[in-house]
Amino acid sequence: MVKITFMGAGSTVFARNVIGDVMCTPSLRDAEIALYDIDAARLEESKIILDAINKNINENRAKVKTYLGVENRKEALRGARFVVNAIQVGGYDPCTIIDFEIPKKYGLRQTIADTLGIGGIMRALRTIPVMKGFADDMEEVCPDAWLLNYTNPMAMLSGYMQRYTKVKTVGLCHSVQVCPEAILKPLGMEDKLEGCSSLIAGINHMGWLLEIRDKDGNDLYPEIRRRAAEKNATEKHHDMVRFEYIKHFGFYCTESSEHNAEYNPFYIKSRYPELIDRYNIPLDEYPRRCIVQIKGWAEEKDRILANGEITHERSREYASYIMEAMVTNKPYKIGGNVLNRGLIDNLPADACVEVPCLVDGSGVTPCRVGRLPVQCAAMNMTNINPQLMTIEAAVSKKREDIYRAAMLDPHTAAELSIDDIVKMCDEMIDAHGDFMKDYK
Repeated sequence: MVKITFMGAGSTVFARNVIGDVMCTPSLRDAEIALYDIDAARLEESKIILDAINKNINENRAKVKTYLGVENRKEALRGARFVVNAIQVGGYDPCTIIDFEIPKKYGLRQTIADTLGIGGIMRALRTIPVMKGFADDMEEVCPDAWLLNYTNPMAMLSGYMQRYTKVKTVGLCHSVQVCPEAILKPLGMEDKLEGCSSLIAGINHMGWLLEIRDKDGNDLYPEIRRRAAEKNATEKHHDMVRFEYIKHFGFYCTESSEHNAEYNPFYIKSRYPELIDRYNIPLDEYPRRCIVQIKGWAEEKDRILANGEITHERSREYASYIMEAMVTNKPYKIGGNVLNRGLIDNLPADACVEVPCLVDGSGVTPCRVGRLPVQCAAMNMTNINPQLMTIEAAVSKKREDIYRAAMLDPHTAAELSIDDIVKMCDEMIDAHGDFMKDYK
C-alpha cells in the first residue's frame, strides 16, 4: 500500500483536488492518506470532505487519517512514499496583510506578492524554516520519499530544499500544462489546440513558451504574434502584460499577467500611474482573492456537509500523474522545477529552473534545453537574482542579506531608494514577529 502524506491539508480545496485525483487513479486508490496540519478545525473539515469523496467514488478503499500539530508530524510522514506540500505559513491574516500594507506606506504596490517582490521574499523567509523541519523529519522517517512542492514562492522554496537538504524535491505549478490553451483560446485559435505540441522552459511563473506547433508541425507563433499585437492595440483584457511580452521579448510565458506585472520594473510605476489602467493591472488582487475564497469556502463547506453529495473527476494537477508514473513505471512528462544542473546553459547552476521532465519508476529526470533566447534568459535573471539572495538570507539569517534580496528585486528597486528598502524590510520583519524571529 502506497502512503501519501499531505502537508497543509487544511488547504481543503487543494487537498480535495490532489487527494481526489489519487482516489480516481487505479494504482493509487488503496493508498494510505495522511493529512497533516496545525489547524484542527480546517484539518477536520478536510477529513470530512475526503471521507465523503472516498465513499462516493472509491468504495472507501483509501485509508484516510489525520495528524494534528508539530508533535505528530513525524508520524504523519513515517513511511510515506510521496509527500505533497501545500502549506501557507502565516496565512492571510496576519502575514499576507502585512506583506501588502506595509509596502504601500512606502509607495510600493503589488498584485499577488507570493512569488517575487518584497511579499515573495518575506513569504519565503517565514516558510523555509518550516520546510527545513519537514526535511529533517523526512530524512529520518521517509528518506526515500519524493516531496511534491506546490507552495510558493516555488523557485525559492524548491531551490532551498534541492540545495540544502537530502530530500528528493520537485516543484510543481499549474501554469505549465495550461499555457498553450491560455494563449490560443483568447486569440480565437482554439481549433489549433488538438494535437498541438509545445516547448516551455525558464523559471517558475516565467517559463517561456519557446515553441508551439499545430498537429501538422506548423509554427503557430507568426499568427500568435500578429493577433496578440492587434488584440492589445484594440481592446482592454486581462492578459495584456503577457501579450506585451510577446511584442517586446518575442515569447509568451507561463504565469498570468497579474503575476508578471510585478516581476519587472515596467508596469507598476508610481511615476506613471496611468500604466495601471492602460495594462489593466489588478493591484491588491491576492488579498481580494483571499477574502472571496474564505467566504466561498465557508458557503461550499456548509453545502457539502449538509448533504454529503460530493464527487470528483481527475484534474490536470501533476501530482497524481507523477505518483502513478513512479508506482507503475509508465512514463509521464511534466514541467518540473529542478536545479539547473546543465539544463539551461545561460542560467546559473544554483538556479531552480522549470523544464520538461520525464517521470517513471526511477523518479524525475529533467531534460536538457540548451540556451534560452538571450532576452528571455536576461528577464529570468532579474528574478533569479533575488531568489538566490533570499535563499542565502534564509541560510545566513542575516538581515543585510534580506536587504540585498529586496535591493535586487526589479520592481522594488525601480520604486524605492536603498534607505527606504532597508526601513521597509526592518518594519516588515518586526511586524511578522515570531515568524521572522531568527533573522538578526
